[in-house]
Amino acid sequence: MSTNVLRTPDGWWAVLPQALDSARAGRTPTERAVRIETKAVTTAELLTDRTAVREAAASGESGTPVADLVALPPVTTPCRVVAQMVNYRSHAKDSGFTGDIPPTFFRKASGSVSGPHDTIVRPTHVNFLDYEVELGLVMGATLPVGTVVKEQDLPSYVAGLVLTNDVSARDVQLTKTQFYESKSYPTFTPTGPYLALLDPEDFDHLIDLRLRLSVNGVTRQDRTLADMIVRPAQALTLLARFQTLDPGDLLLTGTPGGTALKAPPKPVEKIAALLPPALKWKAFFNGQAKNPRYLRDGDLVTATIATPDRRIDLGEQRTAVGAAT
Repeated sequence: MSTNVLRTPDGWWAVLPQALDSARAGRTPTERAVRIETKAVTTAELLTDRTAVREAAASGESGTPVADLVALPPVTTPCRVVAQMVNYRSHAKDSGFTGDIPPTFFRKASGSVSGPHDTIVRPTHVNFLDYEVELGLVMGATLPVGTVVKEQDLPSYVAGLVLTNDVSARDVQLTKTQFYESKSYPTFTPTGPYLALLDPEDFDHLIDLRLRLSVNGVTRQDRTLADMIVRPAQALTLLARFQTLDPGDLLLTGTPGGTALKAPPKPVEKIAALLPPALKWKAFFNGQAKNPRYLRDGDLVTATIATPDRRIDLGEQRTAVGAAT
């Protein structure tokens, strides 16, 4: 059974199983947490002290209401943050892809990682800010270059899961045809609230995880991992062809359809291809300016990832959007 861990300015906390049991039974839980007696500062250090986590979760203490705690991202930085591009069939369709899509990875700056309730800060030069709810894999062991990961091997390498939002500045991403800058501004990777530490049997339930994201209460994204193209074991194998990962590193596994950005109709795309780049992007973004789905200052983004029975529940992210000052 997974154990949810919370990080605050005061240290690490284990969410009590009773609260999770109430959620699984359909009752509104009063989530409570017990401080983990550990010297761990980083996520990697905590993952070596699983005994302390288990002891806190089974302590029998009444605990502190989670609502009274200030949640920090449960993935500490610096760390590697790697992401998969176009890894859900629904997102591929929205993006205009047809046929096989080659697995593609890109990096994000770990300075983009922020808390689950921190404001998403829109840089003043960014006008087309998009959201992407994503499941994050938190590494629990070193993945050396050349490793082949089979499904049964996942528990040996992946310690747990987190809820993330791969916030994207589309006007930077598209005009510069790169991902690093457009997805690496501070606060562009809200993470948490929980790090769900998994037991081996929990990995059989990953396929049931449902990713949901809404803006101002209106659902934008809603898919399960059944929509995923390259599953975690295969993704780690492909990534390990060239990239080492270490404990505490984070792999974002792609987003389902429903983002603000969508490919234009094919006839429009063909006409635009004939234009000089400057005119093409001017025309494209003039059209995008009419799209109400991009994030605006004052919007509230809410995201969750959980199995239907709440066996795995990564908590709820609530992040407002605001302009840089």
